[in-house]
Amino acid sequence: MKQFQYTITDPVGIHARPAGALAQAAKEFESVVLVENDGKTAEATKLMAMMGLGIRCNDTVTVTVAGPDEDEAVVAIEKFFKERM
Repeated sequence: MKQFQYTITDPVGIHARPAGALAQAAKEFESVVLVENDGKTAEATKLMAMMGLGIRCNDTVTVTVAGPDEDEAVVAIEKFFKERM
């Protein structure tokens, strides 16, 4: 299991477009990618669950990646967050 924290910098937080792109990025891996915000957790591949987290600008989320390809998945997902969130 690998984890990292990231503070959202997108002015409108995680809305439909970046949540959809994150879901696509997470589906490229066998590992499960979970995003936690304010005590609630959602699987990154589940668009509506991600939207339900209500992540806003300046919220710090914890991302957990667990599975057979977690080493490469955590690098790719962290890069995705830095470039798009």
